[in-house]
Amino acid sequence: MPIRTRTRIRTTLALAAATATAFAATGLTSAVTASADELPTPRTDFNHDGYADLAVGLPNASVSGVAKAGYVNIVWGGKGGLGAGGSTRISQATTGVPGAPESGDRFGASVDTADVDGDGHTDLVVGAPGEDVTGKGTDAGTVAVVHGSATGFAAGTTVADGPAASAAYGKSLVADDFTGDGKPDVVIGATDRVLLHTGTTTTAFMGDHMGGRAPVLAAGDFNHDGTADVAVTYYTNSQPYTQSQIRLAAWNAGEQRMLNYWNTSNGTASALAAGDFDGDGFTDLAMGNCRENADENIDDPCGPEKYTQGGGIHIQYGDGTDLFWGRQQTFNQDTPDVPGTAETGDLFGGALTVADLDGDGYDDLIVGAPGEAIGSKAKAGAITALRGGKDGIVNADGKAVGVGIQQDTPGIPGAAEAGDLFGAAFSADDYDGDGLPDVTVGSPGENGSLGAAWQLRGADDVPVTAFSPRTLGLPSSVNPPQYGSVFPTAP
Repeated sequence: MPIRTRTRIRTTLALAAATATAFAATGLTSAVTASADELPTPRTDFNHDGYADLAVGLPNASVSGVAKAGYVNIVWGGKGGLGAGGSTRISQATTGVPGAPESGDRFGASVDTADVDGDGHTDLVVGAPGEDVTGKGTDAGTVAVVHGSATGFAAGTTVADGPAASAAYGKSLVADDFTGDGKPDVVIGATDRVLLHTGTTTTAFMGDHMGGRAPVLAAGDFNHDGTADVAVTYYTNSQPYTQSQIRLAAWNAGEQRMLNYWNTSNGTASALAAGDFDGDGFTDLAMGNCRENADENIDDPCGPEKYTQGGGIHIQYGDGTDLFWGRQQTFNQDTPDVPGTAETGDLFGGALTVADLDGDGYDDLIVGAPGEAIGSKAKAGAITALRGGKDGIVNADGKAVGVGIQQDTPGIPGAAEAGDLFGAAFSADDYDGDGLPDVTVGSPGENGSLGAAWQLRGADDVPVTAFSPRTLGLPSSVNPPQYGSVFPTAP
């Protein structure tokens, strides 16, 4: 079964007392809470203390004065939520972590979590696409696992090194059990390649021109066979030709490799997330800022073109077959009852995460629009929480149930400023151990690209808080660290 199964419990997400009224008006919250015996196991718990922890990648940060060596900041969860118990830096200068800090390594460019060694402690999986590998070349890239333990972290091991210069292993990654053997594997995004590492081998299963960008990855059991599949999207502009792809690949036991089983050849997306938005027990795939990139006369690869204004969300709904699904929904900020107005550059869907916010058995979708202007403040950013239901995110009347939040929303610390990019990244887990899902929102442009993160707690009587390199006492950096730009891959 996939590693990322989630225990459904009765939950609530009011996000703050000041925003509870807005959520209540939409029916997006519930007053039902979890009992002690219903508390789920956190997805990410490095020290196994029952509280979820957050890994934040800072690939642009300096380590001991070395520019863009990069590190990962582990913000410890606890009764008081994230940050109350401090944080820990993991870099290639950390004892037991493979390698050494070098300029441009960009350790932390991608992060994910899984119990790789099966000891009950979550492990950290980290990509460093700028790593120079001896005998392989400049920017070959590397992926490492740093093992969690009762005291924090134990030694790290190398998952895979890039085989040649500019291979850039670790541009993106996602960890899950893709082979069905009960052990986590790692899918690695690299230069023009996507590879599967099974613990013993690293094999490319997708290769194409990807425009020099990190392929976007997500895991989910899309064909309903009990094993996680991987969703991949990328695009190019005249490199050497214009194309875009959204693909699904699954493990084939007979051939002992990952095989592509669905794709659209001229659609692409900025973010992917798996969830069950209509509560039918089958995994759905949400594609954020989905758009046609290559004109190949294929109609509506991301749904009706009118929804691409400002960024559209396209959802393919699972139906239990081993083929990709016939039922689809597409919407943007012009869809009735979706907060905001669709405007060019909003990047609605630039980041996505999934949680059952109101505990009704339907997953809800949290959407980032980091390019959203707040008044005259360009790219201040905003987020939207959209409720799932029996029809999915959009109901039979063509409407959604949602609420929008930005830094000028009452109860949200700070103020919306140009370039904040609030909503550029998300993570969702139970960081304070109360059985309610909490959502962390990244704002990498905050304070001149120092960056910060906002903690939206599940209980309606707990205020929203923010933390940043300053509040966590992190060292200064030669380059702006853009804290909040890299969180673990969305489920």
